[in-house]
Amino acid sequence: MTSENPMDRPLDGVRILDLATFIAAPFAATVMAEFGAEVIKVEHPAGGDPMRRFGTETEAEGQTLAWLSEARNKRSVTLDLKSPEGAAALKKLVARADIVAENFRPGTLEKWGLGPDVLMEINPQLVMLRVTGYGQTGPYKDRPGFARIAHAVGGLTYLAGEPGGPPVTPGSTSLADYISGFYGVIGLLMALRVAEKTGKGQIVDVALYESIFRVLDEIAPLYGRDGVVREREGRNTRNACPHGHFPCSDGNWVAIACTSDKMWERLARNVLKRPDLAESHPTTHARLQDRDLIDGEVEAFTRSMPMADVVTECTAGDVPCGPVNSIADIFTDPHFEAREMLTRFQHDTLGEVVVPSVLPRLSETPGRVDELGPPLGSANDDVLDGIAEDENEVRRR
Repeated sequence: MTSENPMDRPLDGVRILDLATFIAAPFAATVMAEFGAEVIKVEHPAGGDPMRRFGTETEAEGQTLAWLSEARNKRSVTLDLKSPEGAAALKKLVARADIVAENFRPGTLEKWGLGPDVLMEINPQLVMLRVTGYGQTGPYKDRPGFARIAHAVGGLTYLAGEPGGPPVTPGSTSLADYISGFYGVIGLLMALRVAEKTGKGQIVDVALYESIFRVLDEIAPLYGRDGVVREREGRNTRNACPHGHFPCSDGNWVAIACTSDKMWERLARNVLKRPDLAESHPTTHARLQDRDLIDGEVEAFTRSMPMADVVTECTAGDVPCGPVNSIADIFTDPHFEAREMLTRFQHDTLGEVVVPSVLPRLSETPGRVDELGPPLGSANDDVLDGIAEDENEVRRR
């Protein structure tokens, strides 16, 4: 989405120092950059953020496809924060910033003399996003953590896989990083509002495993009340039936979700042409008790025709159904096209690069992708020389 709205973007004027690496905290900064925040990506001079080498390499050195997509709308400067010179430069940037985002292990910034106490003394309104595997407190706080670990510790991996089989990765994406990034944005926006009202900054503490745990619907209250441990359920779910993935005659799959008795009745009567099933299994409880029969009838239907026809039949019957899309399917899906979910960007070296578009959608002040992930240190002159010019201007006054 590249709409040229004459109104300012909602975060114009907000300056973020992104000291973090890889995905979670940087993703929070990226989302805010899409809506107008100026994000200065502070990287180590020797190689920069390891995200530059994560994923599929391109002809542009240090700019993988993942980097180009996830570091968009940022300006890169290089500082060695362990050195006195780098720390001093960062402090000058902090004096003119609204947010610092970081994801070092707890105590690392403090060890370098750049902890919250130091930075907030320089800028009392500063808001800090601190993303780690386990949070800033607790017995696990010093352990390293990545998304895969967070999926496991937070309870998601245990649920992923076929019944009786090994736990599997829930997709190949770093889900915990992205969810944590969104929680980071929420926390930063709330903290910024408090800072504007009170003049006092604060710390937003986000743990990867907690972000995963928070989105696992009823597993906590269910275990707390009844001691029930939800197990791996493969294509299905324990809360509804039929509610899963079903094969079609052409080798493709569809997802069908009857989360209410009314949806099931429409599926049974209008699509399966089996009013007897609607009458014999009218409630979710009854269907869950006889899941093999119900799922078997639905699968017999889906296997009888190609995926596109299954979707058409279910849609005509007002039953929630969708194709299990590959990325190739997404690139040709008319709804993705109509919603402009793929942004095509021209890169000086690589030509066209396609990235996911900006979310969420704002009707009056939409976000946009201005540029892809920057070359290492490409903004050194503008940003770091600008500090010196500002200081000279102050001295002249």
